[in-house]
Amino acid sequence: MFEKIKRIFSLIFGCILFCDGLFLIWQNKIHLGTLLPLLLGFVLLIHAIFYRSMQRFLRQKVQLKALYKWGWGGFLLWLISVAVFFAYIHQHTQQQNTEQTVHAIIILGSGIQNGQPSPTLAKRLDKGAELAQQQMKAILIVTGGIGYTEKETEAEIMAKYLYQQYNIPLQRIYLEDKSTSTELNLFNSKTILKDQKIPLSAPIAIVTSDFHTLRAAAIAKKLGYQNIIMSSAETPLNTRYNAWLREYFAFISGWVLQEY
Repeated sequence: MFEKIKRIFSLIFGCILFCDGLFLIWQNKIHLGTLLPLLLGFVLLIHAIFYRSMQRFLRQKVQLKALYKWGWGGFLLWLISVAVFFAYIHQHTQQQNTEQTVHAIIILGSGIQNGQPSPTLAKRLDKGAELAQQQMKAILIVTGGIGYTEKETEAEIMAKYLYQQYNIPLQRIYLEDKSTSTELNLFNSKTILKDQKIPLSAPIAIVTSDFHTLRAAAIAKKLGYQNIIMSSAETPLNTRYNAWLREYFAFISGWVLQEY
């Protein structure tokens, strides 16, 4: 019975992951968060299709059969760790507190597509604008340098979006337009804060996607931000779980490399 469940599990989840990965790659979203589900889905499909042949082969190879069982055990433990990480993201985003008065709102970049904010970045900007309308005295800092195929920096496009969509005065928006990573987003923003006489001990809101709050907060603390209020934007559904999975690996690698 358990063996049958494993085969059905492999077939169903293999199809979901493989088709999801293919769809996102077809949309030119090629990164770790799409390639890993594609590869995992392919392995699960192969496992389901050739399950009986594999079992006959393993019955003759005792050591390989033991390794196979250990592999499944490790895979299940990994799935549990991913589920815990996803649950943390979901719960953490439900417990936000942005009622505290903040002195600055930093919106982290997330990519430009054809001169416009990507869907993920647009969600961040929408969240940042909502917060800015509640915190009228706070300055806004938009972050991101120029992409390989773009003519304007990400920060410039973000500022333009906030002005056009929400009528937020450009005089209120400060551009951090040199960075290419979260760490540089936050590091370079410190210069703007210093110029505006806002100390790192002041309450500062950081707006990013739901999946990114945990790592962004850890990086900010390492850089000396002492009173951060994380504000998370919902990730678009069509890329949500791929982005969460990519962040799972990014968070682990950042911890291993002592980036925070």
